[in-house]
Amino acid sequence: MPKAHLKYLLSFFIFLLLFSVPKIMMAQDENAPTTNLIGLLENLEIQYDIKFSYVDEDIGGITIKVPESVNLQEILTSIQNQTQVKIRKLNERYYTVTKSTTVDICAIVLDNFKENTVSGSSVEVLGSEVGTITDSEGHFNLQNIPRKAIIQIKHIGFKPVFISAEDLTNDNPCKTLLLDLTYEELDEVIVYQFLTTGLSKQLDASIQLTPEDFGILPGLIEPDVLQTIQALPGIKSIDETVSNINIRGGTNDQNLILWDGIKMYQSGHFFGLISAFNPYLTDKITLIKNGTSAQYGGGVSGILDIETKNEIANDFFGGAGFNLINGDVYGQVPLGNNAAIQFSARRSLTDFFNTPTYDEFFNRAFQDSQIKGGTGQTDDIKRTENFYFYDFTGKLLYDLNPDHKIRISFININNNLDYTEQNLTSFRETQSQLNQTNLSFGGSLESNWSDVFSSKINTYYTRYDLNSENTTINTPQILSQKNEVVETALKLNTRYKLSEALHWLNGYQLKETGILNFSEVTQPPYSNNIKGVLRTHSLFSELEYSSPNEKLYARGGARVNYIENLDTFNEYIVEPRLNVNYELVEDLKMELQGEFKNQTTHQVVDLEQNFLGIEKRRWYIADPDNNLVPLPITKSKQGSFGLNYDHHSLYVGLEGFYKEVKGISARTQGFQSEGQFNEEIGNYSVKGIEFLINKKTADYSVWISYTYNTNNYTFEDIVPKIFPNNLDVRHTLTFAGNYIYGDFKIGVGLNYRTGKPYTKPDANNPVDTTFFPSRIAFQEPNSSRLPEYLRADASAIYDFDLSHRIKATVGASVLNFTNRKNILNTYYRINDNDEVETVESVSLGLTPNFSFRIRF
Repeated sequence: MPKAHLKYLLSFFIFLLLFSVPKIMMAQDENAPTTNLIGLLENLEIQYDIKFSYVDEDIGGITIKVPESVNLQEILTSIQNQTQVKIRKLNERYYTVTKSTTVDICAIVLDNFKENTVSGSSVEVLGSEVGTITDSEGHFNLQNIPRKAIIQIKHIGFKPVFISAEDLTNDNPCKTLLLDLTYEELDEVIVYQFLTTGLSKQLDASIQLTPEDFGILPGLIEPDVLQTIQALPGIKSIDETVSNINIRGGTNDQNLILWDGIKMYQSGHFFGLISAFNPYLTDKITLIKNGTSAQYGGGVSGILDIETKNEIANDFFGGAGFNLINGDVYGQVPLGNNAAIQFSARRSLTDFFNTPTYDEFFNRAFQDSQIKGGTGQTDDIKRTENFYFYDFTGKLLYDLNPDHKIRISFININNNLDYTEQNLTSFRETQSQLNQTNLSFGGSLESNWSDVFSSKINTYYTRYDLNSENTTINTPQILSQKNEVVETALKLNTRYKLSEALHWLNGYQLKETGILNFSEVTQPPYSNNIKGVLRTHSLFSELEYSSPNEKLYARGGARVNYIENLDTFNEYIVEPRLNVNYELVEDLKMELQGEFKNQTTHQVVDLEQNFLGIEKRRWYIADPDNNLVPLPITKSKQGSFGLNYDHHSLYVGLEGFYKEVKGISARTQGFQSEGQFNEEIGNYSVKGIEFLINKKTADYSVWISYTYNTNNYTFEDIVPKIFPNNLDVRHTLTFAGNYIYGDFKIGVGLNYRTGKPYTKPDANNPVDTTFFPSRIAFQEPNSSRLPEYLRADASAIYDFDLSHRIKATVGASVLNFTNRKNILNTYYRINDNDEVETVESVSLGLTPNFSFRIRF
């Protein structure tokens, strides 16, 4: 081997050892030359006048040491021992070479400090009951293990290692695995990988999704972040959109969504039907339903923390692909040993053609304009639209040195629509334009000052704009609307390791949010302009403890907020947080979480008539003294208790929770019974249970999830004062599974839930003509319920190699393959003849999709 290469390997090894970068190193004889298996077989064919039959895709990526023997049989035996492919002799000249579905594995387990042997480590084949422990020399071996199986090696005091069985094939000598001490990252210890690969539950009960390892879920052929989390109990979208995620009975604006530490005010494309976040440069997504860390502020419901890839790779990597809605490209380009640039871009395919999937999505978004009149007839509607969306991201990664790292991130999300609607029955024409954008910049400096102290400074600027114009040609009337959010923030986190088991987190955050709402109508003349600015100072501190025997994990702290509006009010809010996980007996853990939170931004839902009901939500700042839109600071408190049983391939989880949210406005809840609600301020409380049972092996995963909850409003000024929440879906049930056969994956699932509440007009006197204009006379609020919801989805993915460097994936999915008509929402309005019109929102029909992707 050239001296330059030896010098490079030596420098690389010293770098890893000094800075404790997690690693898995394979011990091998450096003096033995290596070669590609196909190249070796071709040489043997010439040397021994024989022929091998094989599939290039099966063995093309295998590299082995060149056997030293000149005896053909010994060479073939060495190949089989090194690669565990099967070589079968057909006759004196012809042989077949096939890739075995099982392998024999072995390894030697050492610690990463002094590389001492770690005896007594447990070795488990995930999804099976096969396992062993390392001997006094740290060695283990297992036979006939599925090639695609994941091996977990763990020991008290060390971080678990997860590695593919293919990477541990029985070699001489066996591979060496180095275990890292657990104190480096307590929060990354996995409790259980469930439902599918890439989805795991952490010790603090948060759920983590790693798109790079994502397997398959029913109806999904790509790891869409906001679609994937809906597979979990307690999380749903009441209207099938990703921009309206409901976590434990909360509205979407009560969720905190972060992208690289930047708060996002827009999360969807296509009016909420598609996630706005490209998953292929995403490193991990953390979902938190309760027991939130004190470092997070805002959002009284759930938290979704999206982090893009944060490590500098030595080589360029990237990929591209398309489905029947959009196409995208992404990549990371190294700029040296200590710098790199990431980029991604995506755009809808409507610039070129429309697809059946696009047509189904478009009909779903615009269906409210299909009005059923009082006679039950449907007006004849002619539409002309020009719609497109795009997003692109960029990130600069620069390491000043191994202990100080700078990251700068950028994201732009854009939706544009020009739309004309002609009612050929009433000869009414409406022209509308919509432009919705989110532009954000953020930067961070991560520093490790010593073995026990580290810090992170994060700052960002984010801006959300929604501009729309709606013109009624016949009147003529022009409605112009603008909603603008500008937010800047600065945050400092410090972490001090008091001991191997105890960490102390402290920090400060300064955030300033300004929101503008402008509306103008030309006929009759009307205009309003509402602007508000809030500044929030937050101090937070918490302790995190993990016992040496790994039985107890506990995190507790508090966040103190000072919220000021320079013109009207200021307020102090203290928010305690608690998170405990304790192993009662082997395989059975108890979870206890509690939190207090607040939020100062809200989405007010305008009337359905505004902009055809397409994008009717507007952001507003909390200001209880505002005469036009009085909105208090919303505050929540939540507690939950759960039990989790995890034994080999079986996981069972049961959790009960109670959440109370105070200071909500009727205008933020989406009431569509016009005139029944005004500016009432109230609260809601939700209590329920979440249940999940999952049987998972290396080949398949089957699960049943069930959620029961009761969710009620309390408005003192409404009769009756207590009534069901708009999101009060009592029963939600999912039965699903996936199966992996080699490089082929398939998923099928069934989703069921009971109907949501809605309000019907009074049966005897539906129209109240004592008002001008006339109003609908409604029954008691939310006293009726929609029919039950039932949808079946399926998807399939196949992975293959285009070359040694380029990997490819093809996928197909069908949403609602039974084509069942599900009513998502029903509301009423009065037409020009004082007749009550019924407007129904219907779920997606049978919706196929197809994707093709490459990565390199």
